[in-house]
Amino acid sequence: MRYTQYRHFSAQLQNGETSCVAAVTHYLQAIANSQNLNAFLEVFADESLHRAAQLDAERASGKPTGKLHGMVVAIKDVLCYKGHRVTAASRILEGFTSLYSATAIERILAEGAIIIGRLNCDEFAMGSTNENSAYGNVCNAADTTKVPGGSSGGSAVAVQAGLCMAALGSDTGGSVRQPASFCNVVGVKPTYGRISRHGLIAYASSFDQIGTLTTNIPDAALLLEVMAGHDDFDATASAMPVQPYSQLLQLPDEPLQLAYFEETIAHPGLDPEIKQQTQQLLHSLSAQGHTVTPLRFPYLDYVVPTYYILTTAEASANLQRYDGIRYGYRSPDAHNLEEVYTLSRTQGFGKEVKRRIMLGTFVLSSGYYNAYYAKAQRVRRLLKNAVNDVFAQRHLLLMPTTPTTAFNLGDKAYQNPITMYLSDIYTVLANLAGVPAVSLPLFTHSNGLPFGVQLMSPYFKEANLLATSQWLMQHHTAH
Repeated sequence: MRYTQYRHFSAQLQNGETSCVAAVTHYLQAIANSQNLNAFLEVFADESLHRAAQLDAERASGKPTGKLHGMVVAIKDVLCYKGHRVTAASRILEGFTSLYSATAIERILAEGAIIIGRLNCDEFAMGSTNENSAYGNVCNAADTTKVPGGSSGGSAVAVQAGLCMAALGSDTGGSVRQPASFCNVVGVKPTYGRISRHGLIAYASSFDQIGTLTTNIPDAALLLEVMAGHDDFDATASAMPVQPYSQLLQLPDEPLQLAYFEETIAHPGLDPEIKQQTQQLLHSLSAQGHTVTPLRFPYLDYVVPTYYILTTAEASANLQRYDGIRYGYRSPDAHNLEEVYTLSRTQGFGKEVKRRIMLGTFVLSSGYYNAYYAKAQRVRRLLKNAVNDVFAQRHLLLMPTTPTTAFNLGDKAYQNPITMYLSDIYTVLANLAGVPAVSLPLFTHSNGLPFGVQLMSPYFKEANLLATSQWLMQHHTAH
């Protein structure tokens, strides 16, 4: 039995048709049968079975159950879980055990979730293919010669292949939405600050946000409802009231107010078939009486450079704490303090992480700070204002999630960092502006691979974003 939607599984639990132990056993077997995908770095087999048995006993005794009672969740290896290893898929944190749990982890556990394991990802969440992990690449379950996307590639594949009911990831520039598009699952990035970042290993602190990967919108809404909200441990976590998102998935009976940027559809890097099917969706929505407004966006070519200047600068600052002194990897070849620093970092960090640290250090250096970092901050403000102007007139912004379908593992074209960075052209805008966004698995390419469409909404309008997404999933999936 494949438990594809939590509410159906929950109903079966209440009716006595299945159990938490049965669900965990099912997923453990599925994980064992899918080791070639390399999605999991560690499986908590005994622990998850023990927790499942506890939950079954509590339910049988008549105790009230939590909102996520029995939901089997896997977590990206950048989320701290007390008493468990966390490495950010890097050698630099090899053997490190977390002393506390992320707030998001604590909240799902408090509502009865079962954490079945930790998932592979690009090292320190830096990458778009999941080929940057120190523990090997993850394979796309639809075609194991293809990348799953990144950096939350393990999270997307775990859901895609039916290895858990839902997975948590992190999204700094599309790291939940891009792999969701490549793997035919739903990827949600909430508003910046909607979910506490306490316990999330930092890549770029003003961009990072915990997100969800699921097979459907109701499960994503339920997880967001549980994880969102103020947190004393994170000053950037919003105190805005958390809505009951899972109960607000019915759209009002009125036309949608959508906009799209003409430049995103006309971009020369966009696959012609993705362009055609996205246009077809826009025409279909317009024909149904919804307002679909084309807008000019002259800043598209500035989005990726701005994102990479700012995120690498923040990465340079955040990753300086990994020094071989306090925890994590220390080079056995070091004989003095300077060698501890240099050799531990040289051997502990992978190529892409080192590239971004060096780029970030460069743009923050005194001679180039104003030319790069300060200017990028001004462009970020310009981009935020442009997005806010759209949302002053329209409720939602629609564009492709990715310019292509999943490409080959080791694709030489994508060995070029610039080509790789440009693959994020449609996803980084939501992180620069801090607005919520979702990738919906609506389409299939003639090459047989899936690809998604992306929706963005104004700050803290997740309820409308999720309700619209649910409607689109119900009415427009067969394109």
